[in-house]
Amino acid sequence: MLVSVEITSTRKRMPAAAQQARAAAAVHEGEEDTEPASAPDLDFDAALEEFQELARSAGAQITATVVQRRAKPDPATLIGPGKVEELVAVVASSGANLVLFDHDLTPSQLRNLDKELPCRVIDRTQLILDIFARHARTREGHLQVELAQLEYQLPRLAGRGKAMSQLGGGIGTRGPGETKLETDRRRIRARIDRLKEQLDTVRRNRSQQRQRREAVPVPTVALVGYTNAGKSTLFNALTDAGVLESSRMFATLDPKLRHLALPSRRKVLLSDTVGFIRNLPHALVTSFRATLEEVERAELLLHVRDAASPMMDEQKAQVEKVLAELDVAKTPTLQVLNKIDLLPALERADLLRFPEKNTVAVSAHTGDGLQALIAAIEERIGGAEAVDPTATASFRIPQREGRAIASLEAGCFIDQKRFAGNIVFFTAHGPTSLLQRYRRYLVQEQGDLPETAPADARPRFRTRRVST
Repeated sequence: MLVSVEITSTRKRMPAAAQQARAAAAVHEGEEDTEPASAPDLDFDAALEEFQELARSAGAQITATVVQRRAKPDPATLIGPGKVEELVAVVASSGANLVLFDHDLTPSQLRNLDKELPCRVIDRTQLILDIFARHARTREGHLQVELAQLEYQLPRLAGRGKAMSQLGGGIGTRGPGETKLETDRRRIRARIDRLKEQLDTVRRNRSQQRQRREAVPVPTVALVGYTNAGKSTLFNALTDAGVLESSRMFATLDPKLRHLALPSRRKVLLSDTVGFIRNLPHALVTSFRATLEEVERAELLLHVRDAASPMMDEQKAQVEKVLAELDVAKTPTLQVLNKIDLLPALERADLLRFPEKNTVAVSAHTGDGLQALIAAIEERIGGAEAVDPTATASFRIPQREGRAIASLEAGCFIDQKRFAGNIVFFTAHGPTSLLQRYRRYLVQEQGDLPETAPADARPRFRTRRVST
């Protein structure tokens, strides 16, 4: 059984017309409107539909849905004693064995509801944690989910007083020993410390891998967005990675990294990350810090949005809120409108022909717009301040160095290729990191390559003896 709670006493946001009027008045008076605009939130019906999809993603079968609107939350049970009695009757009539609240419950509210209801009670955060536990595949994912679960459970442990005590030795001289509740808390804290140590090890290993990658500078592009926006489908369409594609929420939990070749032969690392959601628990953001480091280190973010969703703008605001918590709000971001194949034909054609600024419309399912997306990625990471800019250089390489020639031909555009005896002359245009790797074969004087060269031409190298 689902219980959706709407608190109506929250401060109403100023309507858009009123915001525009206030901004115009401030401009007319020569003042700046410094009050920040609040991020739009999902309306109640959309939030309820999203919560139902969350429950289905966890494997639940919904037997009943109860809606409660209150001016302010009840401190004891969130929904009030009258609504609790109604829940007891609905549970009995529907045969539900689990009650899911679309709201975070305090430890005292959770204990009181457990006493009143004849079945188990779970709030929104615990439901999301259960979905994460279902979809964790790697050891790192299991560690992060377990840490978030333990940090959530620690303040919600309930004991039974002296009935759960371990009595100390002595007659009348000592009181009860450590209670069962205290023992559980101590064990959970010890386990949390152990998990944090293991995650620190994971973070160090990931940092070492990143340092090895940065030795040959390759820009990182991270996919971010609301859950079920089609990030994994787009990831597969760009890289042929074959990761899991699912309409269920949080189907992707463990990060994936794959190479993406751009039209300039430059390579970038494309990262697929976990999706965000409304009211994402802070414990998850903290626990998955090691996973989200790829987002923090990215040179470009691809904000994947569901173009067919009626709540697209509200979902965008929720994602930007999480990105601000990760301190990556200032990272260059490209808006990617996905799932345009679900739009009417006229609207889809307009998006493809007349895209908005800093926006690319694609369909990861049909492939429409993917080439425009790749070109946009190339444009945004190929500037003068790029991690690995492109350059042009002339080479003279002996034919016996076939590995060097093949590497340059695979990673660069080759022009003006000439043969003179056993020497190959050509001009290569490609990533600077690849050109510098074979700088010992560079022609000292740049310019047009000669039409002919002496048959006995030999490259002059500086050699030295290396002892092993």
